[in-house]
Amino acid sequence: MGGLKLPPQTLHGIHGGRRPLTGPPSKPAFTIQPNYSSSIPTGFTTRNVALFSPSIFPCGYFILGGARERRFGARNTQASVQPVTEELVEDKTKENPVSGDAIRRRFLEFYASRSHKVLPSASLVPDDPTVLLTIAGMLQFKPIFLGKAPRQVPRATTAQKCIRTNDVENVGRTTRHHTFFEMLGNFSFGDYFKKEAIKWAWELSTKEFGLPADRLWVSVYEDDDEAFEIWHDEVGVPVERIKRMGEEDNFWTSGATGPCGPCSELYYDFHPERGYKNTDLGDDRRFIEFYNLVFMQYNKMDDGSFEPLKQKNIDTGLGLERLARILQKVPNNYETDLIYPIIEKAAELANISYALADDRTKMNLKIIGDHLRAVVYLISDGVLPSNIGRGYVVRRLVRRAVRTGRLLGVKGGGEDGAFLPAIAEKVIELSPHIDPDVQARGHSILDELQREELRFVQTLERGEKLLDQMLAEALLNAQKSETLPCLSGKDVFLLYDTFGFPVEITTEVAEERGVKIDMDGFEVEMENQRRQSQAAHNVVKLAVENGGDLAENVHDTEFLGYDTLSARAVVESLLLNGKPVIQVSEGSEVEVLLNKTPFYAESGGQIGDHGFLYVTQDRSKQTAVVEIKDVQKSLGSVFVHKGTIREGVLEVGREVEAAVDEKLRQRAKVHHTATHLLQSALKKVIGQETSQAGSLVAFDRLRFDFNFHRPLHDSELEEIENLINGWIGDGTLLQTKVMSLTDAKEAGAIAMFGEKYGEQVRVVEVPGVSMELCGGTHVSNTSEIRAFKIISEQGIASGIRRIEAVAGEAFIEYINARDSQMKLLCSTLKVKAEEVTTRVDNLLEELRTVRNEVSALRAKAAVYKASMIASKAFSVGTSKTIRVLVESMDDFDADALKSAAEYLMDTLQDPAAIILGSCPDEGKVSLVAAFTPGVVDIGIQAGKFIGPIAKLCGGGGGGRPNFAQAGGRKPENLTNALEKARTDLILILTEKAN
Repeated sequence: MGGLKLPPQTLHGIHGGRRPLTGPPSKPAFTIQPNYSSSIPTGFTTRNVALFSPSIFPCGYFILGGARERRFGARNTQASVQPVTEELVEDKTKENPVSGDAIRRRFLEFYASRSHKVLPSASLVPDDPTVLLTIAGMLQFKPIFLGKAPRQVPRATTAQKCIRTNDVENVGRTTRHHTFFEMLGNFSFGDYFKKEAIKWAWELSTKEFGLPADRLWVSVYEDDDEAFEIWHDEVGVPVERIKRMGEEDNFWTSGATGPCGPCSELYYDFHPERGYKNTDLGDDRRFIEFYNLVFMQYNKMDDGSFEPLKQKNIDTGLGLERLARILQKVPNNYETDLIYPIIEKAAELANISYALADDRTKMNLKIIGDHLRAVVYLISDGVLPSNIGRGYVVRRLVRRAVRTGRLLGVKGGGEDGAFLPAIAEKVIELSPHIDPDVQARGHSILDELQREELRFVQTLERGEKLLDQMLAEALLNAQKSETLPCLSGKDVFLLYDTFGFPVEITTEVAEERGVKIDMDGFEVEMENQRRQSQAAHNVVKLAVENGGDLAENVHDTEFLGYDTLSARAVVESLLLNGKPVIQVSEGSEVEVLLNKTPFYAESGGQIGDHGFLYVTQDRSKQTAVVEIKDVQKSLGSVFVHKGTIREGVLEVGREVEAAVDEKLRQRAKVHHTATHLLQSALKKVIGQETSQAGSLVAFDRLRFDFNFHRPLHDSELEEIENLINGWIGDGTLLQTKVMSLTDAKEAGAIAMFGEKYGEQVRVVEVPGVSMELCGGTHVSNTSEIRAFKIISEQGIASGIRRIEAVAGEAFIEYINARDSQMKLLCSTLKVKAEEVTTRVDNLLEELRTVRNEVSALRAKAAVYKASMIASKAFSVGTSKTIRVLVESMDDFDADALKSAAEYLMDTLQDPAAIILGSCPDEGKVSLVAAFTPGVVDIGIQAGKFIGPIAKLCGGGGGGRPNFAQAGGRKPENLTNALEKARTDLILILTEKAN
């Protein structure tokens, strides 16, 4: 790797150089020598360690030279540790020993040499419904900690990508807060415990990374004497550098109940010269916590008491960005080689010198650097901007980056002015050792960022218009109440949260108009959001429930459904309302656990099988029947058959005949194989970069969600259908193999998004067409699909499209239903099928003609009505007389209202102000404001005036200064709204005219 790039202002502190006084910053690219100074030695201890294949590192990186291009998108959570030959190891002599990449590698090597299995980083999208995003290194191991999944290895180590947004407002303001960060962790699943965890953490910190022992402080839980003694007696940390801390700081809990235990943390001291007196480990100016050890040894009960866990676990986390800051001797995490190149790129686009910038400018550059890291990795993991869930997290971060960049004057190089893609390119450039899939998906990531940025710029412009309306209303209200004009905190927060409008700009514009900002109210709204965000996103919930006890007594279900649709099985457990029972009688809803089953359990998008369980006496007389309507997986690979006792009584231990509904299974097989063909066809027609974002394989249809930025054209949909039906007609035999995950990757198998895979995987291949990792059921020959038809294509979220289709028997049913509808239509229109289109076109043309005639008649009626009310106009003003008319027009529609207003402007002549309202339909209000040039010239605009009036009717609107239309949903408020319009017009026009 090349030399570490650091901010210009750090040069003088490392090499005795001087900070430049003027001009743009230079772009330093130099190699820090292995020995920093006497205070922080940085050379690593030399020792012999095993060498490993790329697959053992996060996403398979960089001890081997050259990364293979991969189509494989999922993370292997069961990667193996395999030695490789010395010839394949790339030369490390030029590697910077304190680079972020070197720190990550050395951490994993350290624990791999101590029998830890190196596992890849899990996706930022967790397989856990209780957590929105992956916020901790332990999350992928949660089922093991709960006892709901067996441990695959006794020890593991990872470099986990994490996202946290609960304290996003601190990003850039402090030295250490981030939304995206890497957590290096080592884990023990009932193997080693405190002594080893503590000793290894100390050895890693002091020997491997060369941190001075006299600069390290330790915290322990106040009652954890065992940890205190290990640190002091066995490691040798002086008593004065071990702090006992309370439950809030040093006792880890996952929630109200569940696994928990004391923590011990390692802190680095930047100012040891300050001594031991009155030290506070929470003082960020002196200390930084960089390694946290959690000793998971208790189970917290419902009553708040603790019981020892049967299996004690270790869960640790070392912050990569924090350790990089320490070893690279920079003032904050942002100025490490992990983030600073991104900041440098943003500064370049803004034509700013980071070294010479003030604190606020530096803070804004840090925000951009941090947020771009987060959104690039989130989008790479399939999270696209939207208004809900994870997508909203991406959208919020993108908007914060865009509005911050606009404050700094960051400009992109393209015609559209988008700058996020240019900065994101730097993030992608730094990504190979974190996640090589990011580079493979680079083009689609940049395209998505560009689209989202341009969409948001338009939103910002709408926010500017809304701000203008809010300020006008604040001035008007202040005038009426004779108070100082003030924009409410709720309005400021609305602009900030919904439209992404920077508070700084809101304040600046408001002050220019003489309006103050209610910042206290804004902070209240912000605090409410912080609390909601923290409650929603920053808790990993663990609970030892009844399921944990059940898991000890129930083994994984043996699945026989690939080879047979019926089998004899034994009832291992029965659940009634979620509680274990011995027997269940007729009419009851029941969950049945069998030792083996031919029923497919819902997974990979395919729904569970339907069928029956039969209990027979002497294999001849039927004594009980259970109808199965759903099958789900629980506790790892335990199949839960959900159904109803139709006859007799079912008991635990009873042998049953399990029979799958053959026709429904065939429908599912047809649709699942068709889904694979659909994904291949999409890649051929719209591009290889498109990828699955979700799927449903049902008996009556299939649904496939995919990443794409626009609707598909009819010609593209037709091409997709033709491709798939061609493959179906080829009658190709499918090949199903079980192989190692590594072999599947090398063969080019595509993984289904969000799925987890073990060391052995099932590969379903349609030779020459498709190869995917899939545990679902499939046809044996593509000819079984019979035919394929797309029934809809639509957008379901920003950048996500959805195709619904039918195949096989469902295709026949769909065609028959359409044929019946066509026959009925032909009968109604009294034409042949081939003449339907022409007949419908003729009818539509006739309808348009009639509607135009009706509209013309309504306009004439409205003009006549207007002529009748024109005499109600009255004059305001003394030095300049203005004609005013505010009236209701009964039930005329918006077009007729417009015609009436235009007539009145001509009739009343300039200057005149006209407001008309009507209720054209039930639950509907129409409003129009028409101001002649003489009224507009004195400072009143129709578009701004009509908005607040429409709000009273439950709606809104706007338009040009001289003419505006609005609508609403509360006709009962129209009278009051028109009265307010009359009063406001008299007040404003009188003042302006005089």
